[in-house]
Amino acid sequence: MTSSPGQTVAVYGAYGHTGRFVVAELLARGFVPVLSGRDAEKLRAPAATRPGLDVRPASVDDPAALDRALAGTAAVINCAGPFTTTAAPVIEAALRAGIPYVDVAAEIEANADTLAHFDDRARAAGTVIVPAMAFYGGLGDLLVTAAMGDWTAADEAHIAYGLSGWHPTAGTRVAGAAVQARRDGQRVRFRKGSLEYHRDELPTLDWDFPAPLGTRAVIGEFTMADVVTVPSHLAIPEVRTYMTTEAAGDLAAPDTPAPTAVDGSGRSAQTFLVDVVVRSGSTERRATASGQDIYAVTAPLAVEAVHRVLDGRTGRTGVAFAGAVFDAPDFLDALAPHITYSTTK
Repeated sequence: MTSSPGQTVAVYGAYGHTGRFVVAELLARGFVPVLSGRDAEKLRAPAATRPGLDVRPASVDDPAALDRALAGTAAVINCAGPFTTTAAPVIEAALRAGIPYVDVAAEIEANADTLAHFDDRARAAGTVIVPAMAFYGGLGDLLVTAAMGDWTAADEAHIAYGLSGWHPTAGTRVAGAAVQARRDGQRVRFRKGSLEYHRDELPTLDWDFPAPLGTRAVIGEFTMADVVTVPSHLAIPEVRTYMTTEAAGDLAAPDTPAPTAVDGSGRSAQTFLVDVVVRSGSTERRATASGQDIYAVTAPLAVEAVHRVLDGRTGRTGVAFAGAVFDAPDFLDALAPHITYSTTK
């Protein structure tokens, strides 16, 4: 299958903060978004700013409405969290429609559920499902895969998130609350090849980020979706993620405001540097990516994924995370100018 300008792509959750970035990126790349989501009233705002686009409200508990939302589209991007609620119904609709599915889920359990429940069915249908195609999950997976290079296995992978701050969206807070309720207050980490739930206090460490960030205090085992995406296809028994203390504090504080736009594209002033180190024996390899606004950069990640899926540049079917389904270095190169990326071996 080869993508072409004018192909329609359904965006579920088109009125959300990330959904709006995704709609704009699709338009910029010649696709025609179909605006969908649970709240018909909230869909009016993006529809008003993008006259002429098809608007198709659909609740996740209404399969017929979801079928109408996806009818005639080439693919669907699900931007509506919490994904523990939305992923399965939208995936079911995508399977019925016979189209590929991409989402931007950062929720660890939601991504694990998608892999566990839909891989065989997507293979049988001859289609591909790409979850976690976002800043959290997708970008880290691509960076780890690129850093690995010709290695087939490694002892450890460390992904450190150097965020200048983190002003969470309403969607991030809702998803976080859903995750906490599911875990009953426990934390999660990935050790010895499996997810482990615990109530241990998280350590504060120093991480030596590349210039210009330098050494920063980070929360150790601030576990993100990389602990699902990376081990799904790479033989790495220890995957750990870290978060700068400033960003972790922003997320934890109930009064941290939502992101505020500082440019015409709607991006916030937030900057990020993701630093990945993989180790095999005494040898380390590194990959880094930097840019502006974690929510905004999710849009080119998701849309590039859809573009490659529709072009047939996947080489597989089933549920597959970014590093497993795409050529990681080539994909990262294609994200310029949204991110600056490099590897050191």
